[in-house]
Amino acid sequence: MPYKAILFDLDGVLVNMPAGHYQALNKALGHFGVEIGEEEHQRVFNGLPTRKKIEILETQNRLPRGLGELVNSIKQKYTKEIMASYCAPEHEKILMLHHLKNWGYKLGCCSNSVRETLDLMLTSSNLLGYFDLVLGNDDVKNPKPDPEIYLEAFKRLSVSPEESVIVEDAPHGIAAAIASGARVLEVRGVEDVNLGLFKDVLNLQI
Repeated sequence: MPYKAILFDLDGVLVNMPAGHYQALNKALGHFGVEIGEEEHQRVFNGLPTRKKIEILETQNRLPRGLGELVNSIKQKYTKEIMASYCAPEHEKILMLHHLKNWGYKLGCCSNSVRETLDLMLTSSNLLGYFDLVLGNDDVKNPKPDPEIYLEAFKRLSVSPEESVIVEDAPHGIAAAIASGARVLEVRGVEDVNLGLFKDVLNLQI
């Protein structure tokens, strides 16, 4: 069955924002004497929504309960301040999406970021206009690693899992993609995401 849709995670796939989210969250947590180490970030927190990260810290008794919304709002403010430096337009990504779009593939971006931040990152990187569908964690009830965001994308794009390819980097996103039933391309980071990634999967002559 030929593929009809290609769905991308955003952070660590199309833009190098995981480091930015880590920096912004730690800056917000610093107001309350809390810090997440880099190793712990990669092992536990990377790819999760900010609210889920805060929930884990509360469960671990590292952050007092009741501060979640305040920490989240401060983190979102810092994210917007540093976004441009992490989400600058990259010719290779623009060229990739331009060709995939012209070849008739439906394109979607499905991220655990909140929709407002997601749209801002895609706009900053000049990628927003290439997507037929954009979904953030506030568009679904259950964020990744639950596959709901991908199942919703299939529904809205009128494609089956078997007709879809998903590009993911973080463990939570990879788990969601695999559970969705689609073909999954696992990448190490933004440096792996270009037209060459699809050469064998889509039988491209490039």
